[in-house]
Amino acid sequence: MNTRERFLSIMDFKYCDRTLLWEWGYWGGTIQRWYNEGLPLRRGLRKSAEYGETVAGPGAAWRSGVLNIQEAEDVSIVFDFDKGRETIALQNFFYPPYEKKILNEDKEYITYVDEMGVTMRERKDRASKPQFLNWPVKNRDDWERIKAERFQIRIKDRLPPNWHQLIHKYKNRDYPLSIGSGYCGFFGSLRALIGEEHLFYIYYDNPKLVHDILNFLTDFWIEIYGKVLEEVQPDSADFWEDMCYKNGSFISPALFCEFMMPCYKKLIGFLRSNGIHHFCVDSDGNVQEVIPLFLKCGMTGMLPFEVQAGNDIVKIRKRYPQLQIYGGIDKNLIAQGKRAIDAELEAKLPFLLQQGGYIPFLDHLVPPTISWENFQYYRKRIKELTIKFGSGYI
Repeated sequence: MNTRERFLSIMDFKYCDRTLLWEWGYWGGTIQRWYNEGLPLRRGLRKSAEYGETVAGPGAAWRSGVLNIQEAEDVSIVFDFDKGRETIALQNFFYPPYEKKILNEDKEYITYVDEMGVTMRERKDRASKPQFLNWPVKNRDDWERIKAERFQIRIKDRLPPNWHQLIHKYKNRDYPLSIGSGYCGFFGSLRALIGEEHLFYIYYDNPKLVHDILNFLTDFWIEIYGKVLEEVQPDSADFWEDMCYKNGSFISPALFCEFMMPCYKKLIGFLRSNGIHHFCVDSDGNVQEVIPLFLKCGMTGMLPFEVQAGNDIVKIRKRYPQLQIYGGIDKNLIAQGKRAIDAELEAKLPFLLQQGGYIPFLDHLVPPTISWENFQYYRKRIKELTIKFGSGYI
């Protein structure tokens, strides 16, 4: 089986000889550490990666499409990872993007306006989260201006110049292809436009504006995705929310049902009517409160299931047996050595692999606390267990 066939079999909970061998991604500092500890330098990185910068693995579709994040190819070579996911190269949010503008800079920090129009102050090594200072939408006038300037369909401009060559490549692929990613989501998009704190107020102070933005984005994505789907048939659709933290969702189930669910049902219904059957949402934090809500929307899978936020993928699978699960392996335990690695993998993988619908990797990016020696052992044990238990026996 090629990677695409195996992916579809796993996502359909069908029997398969094994699950996919993927990792989601890494900190730049992790890759730097591993080169110093013995990771063979063959292809290297496309450019130098800062300590806290994201470097993609094959399990993330960030290497293509709108994000275009560089991949740790040398890691994939060492472990003979399966071919990675790709995202259709479509600009599905702002176009044109804002021009990046540096406002202030010193030895340690840089303050700038990014391509999303967000003003932030950030450590140059990206070792911690940036301080967000300002967002592009504060009121209806801002939204109407941005909608007119940056949310026109202009499909030819939103596709790359080599689109016709990509169509041929996509139609002859042996890897999974998705549509979406970027800021496609009905909390994440608002967060990017408005900022969390202002958003939490505006849900109550100006709900009509929130509804107007989300209804517009729903129709916008349906139109631009519809034009792409006339020429390419992807295997899945991806959404980004990051709408949870350690103690649960940032918004109540009532707000989710009022603002997000109708939009998701409309968009997923459209994609399903166009032959897509697998839908995955990315959210950090404790997602247990929102899982049933996403399932009601038509979502079929989630990632990355951060353990330190309280997610237990064995318990979650038992409660939601048809939920596709990606990730969920405790990165903090993998850093502790062989005994902890064995205990973590043996507690989760045999059950989940036999159930099917599961692709194992860490519960977020691989941090620099994990040595090259421990990572090698962790990946060796994953490969052994995937071969032993296959995928979808039960």
